[in-house]
Amino acid sequence: MPRFEPFPAIRYAAGARAAAVTAPPYDVISATDRDALIDADPLNVVRIDLPVADGSGADPYAAAAELWRRWRADATLVTDDGPTFTIYRMDSTDSEGRRRRTTGVIGALALSPPGEDGILPHEFTTPKAKSDRLDLLRATTANLSPVWGLSPAPGLTELLEVGALSPAASFVDPDGVTHTVWVVSEPARLAAISAAVAEQPVVIADGHHRYETSLTYLDERRRAEDDGGPSAGESASVLCLVVELAEGELTVDPIHRLLSGLPDDFDLLDALSAFFELERAELPRSGVVSMLGSAEAMGLVLPDGTWLARPRPETMTGARDLDSSRLDIALAALPNPTVVYQHGVDHIRGAVARGTAQAGVLLRPATVAQIVAIAHGGERMPPKTTFFAPKPRTGLVFRDLH
Repeated sequence: MPRFEPFPAIRYAAGARAAAVTAPPYDVISATDRDALIDADPLNVVRIDLPVADGSGADPYAAAAELWRRWRADATLVTDDGPTFTIYRMDSTDSEGRRRRTTGVIGALALSPPGEDGILPHEFTTPKAKSDRLDLLRATTANLSPVWGLSPAPGLTELLEVGALSPAASFVDPDGVTHTVWVVSEPARLAAISAAVAEQPVVIADGHHRYETSLTYLDERRRAEDDGGPSAGESASVLCLVVELAEGELTVDPIHRLLSGLPDDFDLLDALSAFFELERAELPRSGVVSMLGSAEAMGLVLPDGTWLARPRPETMTGARDLDSSRLDIALAALPNPTVVYQHGVDHIRGAVARGTAQAGVLLRPATVAQIVAIAHGGERMPPKTTFFAPKPRTGLVFRDLH
């Protein structure tokens, strides 16, 4: 079973405005977004977590590491006096207009290859360069943002009740999500949280690439240690937000598909009709995902209208009970389409309307029960099946790997 431990967390000093110094995950930040975050506060974490070349020829990762060391030296960043866990709560409104609350705990999760020692991946990853995150990890020797793990351990959420604890930070981000963190240091409570997470496997929900990068870095450190170098030390674990794998704690959205690259004269409707019963229908501007669930269908968006697409069971032999699996079977029969993964129905509609995609396919989300069953079965979902929302902010907790 997985080992999950408290550690002396590194945080922005108490005077820092959390709303101004934190940032969204690095892989959703554009160059314009990055500039805006720095303009709002020069201490924003994006300067370290998303380094860019400045045209001088200097190594951006070395510059990020130097800034990391400087901020620690001048007490921009401070370290807890002893081992702690950080309770992290996100209050939001989901895409269907429902109020949701996700409560988890940030700690150090022991690294093991996926499938071993209670670490379960839940979906395949797409090919993606890991060199950026690995170069940053080598330079800073720090975990700058947490991966997201899900624990089936019943009662974990109850252990994270904050009671009379005062928040260490609380703010509302530009998307309207309220982020609140509390610091836990009482030894008995730390031990209880560690024990609860260790009872069940941890499913890696988000951050698969960062998890794999951390494994690569650990292997490098261990080889260096074998050659007489310093101990691999804290690199044997990774910063992780663990949330109880329960319906009430998670918002699982689908990741939709945009299709392009098909021949201009290609009849997509005709090709898809071999796999789906197609019914022309008006898809609402809001509540689309719920509507698709009620209709037991996917949604097809074309420049001249929208359709419901109900899978033909006879064509779906071997497919999992997942829209992503069913669609993969149909896409394999098309003439080499380019597939772009996109979260958000409005983004799908907009891309098709602008002509940057020939079609969009709206999927229904996987359920928590499906995630648990597939992970426990030692198998994985197709890439980009699930989108866990909202996303934790980077900059609330850091971890030193020395």
